[in-house]
Amino acid sequence: MLAYLLWHRPGEGVDAHSYEHATAAFHRSLAHSPPAGFLASAAYRAPQLPWPDDADASSGDWYEDWYLVEDFAALGVLNQAAVGRGHRTPHDEVARRMGRAAGGLYGLLEGTVELARKRVAVWVARPPRANAPTFADLLGDGMDPRRAGLLRRSLVLSPAPEYCVLADEAPAGVAPTRLAQGWSATALQRVAIDECA
Repeated sequence: MLAYLLWHRPGEGVDAHSYEHATAAFHRSLAHSPPAGFLASAAYRAPQLPWPDDADASSGDWYEDWYLVEDFAALGVLNQAAVGRGHRTPHDEVARRMGRAAGGLYGLLEGTVELARKRVAVWVARPPRANAPTFADLLGDGMDPRRAGLLRRSLVLSPAPEYCVLADEAPAGVAPTRLAQGWSATALQRVAIDECA
């Protein structure tokens, strides 16, 4: 399973209500007529970007969209379908209101991803050139794979952190005291604006 993520914010002069309404309409469109290989999607209001080095990271008006697909072929189908017949109008409504955006592609390593139940995203970054720890070293205690999922970045499309843990609450294994030296974890509580899982 792959997760395509889109972090975005309204353009200048666009009010949050109309922006969220347009975003939710696009997700409903995909749920109503899902492309082949499409599993689910959800849109969240996020308090900040998951990478802190950006000057706008903590401005508070970011959105985080999740699009779950079966594989890379399904990602291509979603890419075509999003601007194709049946989805183009809601897609364009969001696009014309959108300001800045960044993307990311993550693959599921362990556990499950049920978007409707996962309000917390823990973004885990490692320092440059550091060796990747084993799964157990990274998460340690606290992650129940029936209730949480660990994803790893598949393509570098933005400065987003390498790992993400989606859970009901941040597991103990990603606490700063459990991570390898130089690693960091940022837990962000998101608010769903519309869910199609």
